[in-house]
Amino acid sequence: MTKRLEGKIALITGASRGIGFETAVHLAREGAHIIATARTQGGLEELDDAVRAAGSSATLVPLDVRDYDGIDRLGAAIFERWKKLDIFIGNAGALGKLTPLAHLDPKVWTEAIEVNITSNYRFLRSLDPLFRSADWARVIFVTSGLAFKCTPYWGAYSVGKAGLEAIMRTYAGEMASTNVRTNCFSPGATRTRMRATAMPGEDPMTLPTAEAVSAQMVAMCLPDFTDNGGVWKYDPKGLFKQF
Repeated sequence: MTKRLEGKIALITGASRGIGFETAVHLAREGAHIIATARTQGGLEELDDAVRAAGSSATLVPLDVRDYDGIDRLGAAIFERWKKLDIFIGNAGALGKLTPLAHLDPKVWTEAIEVNITSNYRFLRSLDPLFRSADWARVIFVTSGLAFKCTPYWGAYSVGKAGLEAIMRTYAGEMASTNVRTNCFSPGATRTRMRATAMPGEDPMTLPTAEAVSAQMVAMCLPDFTDNGGVWKYDPKGLFKQF
């Protein structure tokens, strides 16, 4: 069986569980070498086992995405070893706290903005030369419908994802004349730990699994996926463009 991403290098943030974990496994099955970042060492080690079982290999990088110097060191290390980066999945996110904006602790606000927006800018800043050095590169940020719904009490998360989509569209426009394509993926309500934290009364068995949702992101990582600057949404019937 031909592996469509054989020889490609994929960096995934927030890869120790949920959508990040499952996306890494899907890409590994297609032959990509996985560079996985997360704060949780144990989760990364479990991912390493899963990637090996999928027939590929992984480089594990314990990293808080708010460690901006660490992001720069990672970019330099990727350049030193591979000279390029083919796929970037900006999956790490921070929910913040469900509360009126006026009641939101400034520290919680700052964390949500730094994780959802600033860290992704820093990754782009560090990785841009690596994308340009690849034959083609695909950059995907995981977003949310809350970026445009602006649901009450979800302010920190909504603003964070709206800012992330603005980064995506700006970078997509700047890279339009290159072989780099940048988009967002909106998974919708998914059976993850973050969802359970946000909606504790919800029956998780009514939601699609992270494995099912992340499988649709694989198509966005392939060279024949040439859309640029769009928001693509998971649907049980198949991936579709939302914006």
